[in-house]
Amino acid sequence: MTPHRTASREQWLSERLSLLAEEKALTRQSDELARKRSALPWVRIDKDYRFDTEQGPVSLVDLFGGRSQLLVYHFMFGPSYQAGCPSCSAIADGFNGTQVHLQNHDVAFWAVSRAPLAALLGYRERMGWHFPWASSSGSDFNFDFGASFTPEQQESGIVYNYQAEPPVPRAAIDDASIPSRATPDGASRGASSANTDVASYARERPGMSAFAMQDGEVFHTYSAYSRGLDALWNTYAWLDRAPLGRNEQEYWWRRHDDYDAPRAAACCSCAKG
Repeated sequence: MTPHRTASREQWLSERLSLLAEEKALTRQSDELARKRSALPWVRIDKDYRFDTEQGPVSLVDLFGGRSQLLVYHFMFGPSYQAGCPSCSAIADGFNGTQVHLQNHDVAFWAVSRAPLAALLGYRERMGWHFPWASSSGSDFNFDFGASFTPEQQESGIVYNYQAEPPVPRAAIDDASIPSRATPDGASRGASSANTDVASYARERPGMSAFAMQDGEVFHTYSAYSRGLDALWNTYAWLDRAPLGRNEQEYWWRRHDDYDAPRAAACCSCAKG
């Protein structure tokens, strides 16, 4: 017998309708947050950021591609990484289809990372992606927008997601000293998967930033990090509607080409025992 509470169809429908009212209220609240998000003041960008792309060296203005809006995903792929962050990779699996629709709604989309362009394009080919990806190697872009940090910042205490993290001596960096979204071993597992050390891995963080172009000038309008990216990770939107929800007891996600059948079957507690 299932350990979960059961009910008649009539009882289920009564509770479902109550939940529907709460879901609609949350949708209206989300709409209001989106309105407030778009009402934030803009900050003019005066620095000349440069990027390496398949089209050659470009500026931040060039990333707009003639559109008035630009969305950037700060993809965790540092200079020492041998592969992209598994979490960012899971999020990026949804980019191929989405960026086509954005581009046809006056919104340019780019992923940006600090690894050399050749490494990014090689990994993109491995993953079967085709969204545009630029390297900010040699640029302050990721540092200025709160997605990359220097060793010195790491030791003195970085500010990520608008909150200060405690200083961590380089030799003492481990899972316990790095905030994780859900699992206690995220930093070391991610670092191992990217074939780099934990300190280097943790100096890159996920995020997204939005920019607007008006009269030839670029403005920063919004950035989000950490759990603020949940809405972009479409797997979680589905899991939140699955019978067991997110059901995270471990760092369970992989790159889509790293899964195997036994591991996938063992992800859920319902498949154990």
